Amino acid sequence: MSLGKQNDKTGRAPRILFYSHDTFGLGHLRRSRALAAAITQADPSASALILTGSPVAGRFTFPHRVDHVRLPGVTKRADGSYASQTMGMGIEDVTELRSSLIQTAVQQFDPDVLIVDKEPTGFRGELLPTLDCLLKTKRTQIVLGLRDVLDEPEVLAAEWDRKEALDATETYYDEIWVYGLRSIYDPTQGLPLSPATQARMHWTGYLRRDLGPVAEPPEQPYILITPGGGGDGKAMVNLVLSAYEHDPTLSPRAVLVYGPFLSGELREEFETRVAALNGRVTAVGFESQIETLFAGAAGVVCMGGYNTFCEVLSFDKRAVIVPRTTPRLEQWIRASRAEELGLVRMLDESRDGLTTDAMINAIRALPNQSLPSEVICDGLLDGLDYVTSRVHALLTGEQERATG
Repeated sequence: MSLGKQNDKTGRAPRILFYSHDTFGLGHLRRSRALAAAITQADPSASALILTGSPVAGRFTFPHRVDHVRLPGVTKRADGSYASQTMGMGIEDVTELRSSLIQTAVQQFDPDVLIVDKEPTGFRGELLPTLDCLLKTKRTQIVLGLRDVLDEPEVLAAEWDRKEALDATETYYDEIWVYGLRSIYDPTQGLPLSPATQARMHWTGYLRRDLGPVAEPPEQPYILITPGGGGDGKAMVNLVLSAYEHDPTLSPRAVLVYGPFLSGELREEFETRVAALNGRVTAVGFESQIETLFAGAAGVVCMGGYNTFCEVLSFDKRAVIVPRTTPRLEQWIRASRAEELGLVRMLDESRDGLTTDAMINAIRALPNQSLPSEVICDGLLDGLDYVTSRVHALLTGEQERATG
């Protein structure tokens, strides 16, 4: 499918720009990368550029006609404030630098469509100068992309009010895409969006992961243990290792992916415990091609991030989700709704207790769970196809009614 005709003003193929603020974890970058791959595959003449603050962006492979620009990194402190990751600059100076780099990239790349991930004003409002310029020139269609769950409605409403995100969404964005289904969860509930803005919303379905060629998986059978980026995965990894340590008959063996943000000191501690299990658990570092491990797994124990959830559904794997509950309830909300639908099992701290016995029982019960495909609903994994059709509509000026 061709996304659209050449730009009438420039006589060139389509250009799609992604903004992914990425102060922590892998989720925003991986989502943008999946979308960029789908768009450029749908139209091989199209190009996509991802602006990202992810410190591990360079460790990913990108499809043909997709590239990225790394913005100076920032990190979130325990008290909620931010600091520069590597540069000897204050956070205000770093934000100003990032904002200038974004403006320059937009001016030079001159995108036909800008897709902003999650943050309507960008990190600390860094996107606002660029949005103002694009609003004046009217050369670029601007889209806000939201994952299926953001946070509790009351918490999100207060956050958006503080960041002036609601005004930005009403003012700048031509469309809002929710990468999920309204029948499962509405991330904007509690936000006083105007009827006009609600009419511009589209529920795309979840973003299916590439099920194309994968490498040879590890020796069968095994369950995959993945804490996502790993920065907040200590409790889950510790629980799985404790389960194998306390039950010598627990099977099958486990393959553990640490994630790039697991601290070196903590990883050394885990490595010692893994070695003592004599092959019943093996561990690997950051896997940019984690799809191979998903494809070969008999089951999955994971946290409840958006991308991991999409992989569980896409590869049709029985899964136990151990969601984090701080600093947001996002993962818990997603996992609890998925459990209600029969897609996964959740290990809930208040209901089940995060104990070694609870994890042993959950791993042993994995083979008895339903596969997601046995309970999946229509349109659940149609997100990438829906997005490419919307990009086509934006590029050609075709107007379609929003979904809801």
